Amino acid sequence: MAEIIQKDGTWVFDGDALRLTPGRDKGVGLLRRELGELVVPLGALASVSVEQGKKSGWLRLRLREGADPLLRATGGRLGEADDPYRLSVQPDRYGVAEYFADEVRNALLLEGISPEPVTGYLLPGPPLPVSASAGDGSAHFDGERVRLEWNWKTEDVKAETGTRTIPLADILGVEWRPASGLENGHLRFLVRGTPVSARAKYDPNAVELWGFRKDPLMALVAAAVQARLPHPSVPESAGRRAELPAPEQGSVPRQGSVPEQGAAEDTHDTLLRRLRELGELRRDGVLTEEEFTLAKRAVLDKL
Repeated sequence: MAEIIQKDGTWVFDGDALRLTPGRDKGVGLLRRELGELVVPLGALASVSVEQGKKSGWLRLRLREGADPLLRATGGRLGEADDPYRLSVQPDRYGVAEYFADEVRNALLLEGISPEPVTGYLLPGPPLPVSASAGDGSAHFDGERVRLEWNWKTEDVKAETGTRTIPLADILGVEWRPASGLENGHLRFLVRGTPVSARAKYDPNAVELWGFRKDPLMALVAAAVQARLPHPSVPESAGRRAELPAPEQGSVPRQGSVPEQGAAEDTHDTLLRRLRELGELRRDGVLTEEEFTLAKRAVLDKL
């Protein structure tokens, strides 16, 4: 057995799995605290590495693509404080970190585990039910349906739609994105038969995120839903992804009046941002090449 204990957390490897327990240090993010102890089977790992710095270093795990619904839902966008597969290591413990990494690497070699993508999730995702509140609303998931509730900061045109209940069977995909720079983030559900609104602030199937402390907790809801959707490698899921709606031409939902700030939606900068979003959806596998081309053409026609 190999073990490393740091303020950031404790990692233990018993030959079959790694137990990752977050520490109580102030640098540990809310998402890691809420996840609690994670058990990662050896078969879910692609590699392990030690990175040394002057003040501190890191022990990092890289999971096989498709092994973890949390990583799938967040698309590699988790901040360092919330990344459960990163452990901060003090310089005087680099030797222990290297020993730990060597033990894991040797086990991967002995078991002949391939770093290639997997065809099914090897981690279960967050336990149910799961709830989180951030940005302009709250999201709840009980395993059968998602419920979105709005707060006083929600745009009127979205709040007027009332509490949104979405059966799991109608959800084609889920995405979580943190706020970045001047761009707000979101937790969005892609729902069968519903166009994708260009902006989460007007989308009744999305919670807008503004870069506040609790935003990462929305990733727990995203991961719990992702774990119960068809795995992206399964043929049935390919047909499911083909049903994903292309972004609607208008940026504001039809219900209610359009707020003044939405009147200039089709400005040059907004259209360029929409192109970037479409590109990310294609890279994440949410949009097919054909869907991306059609949506991009619609945006370019407005430039």
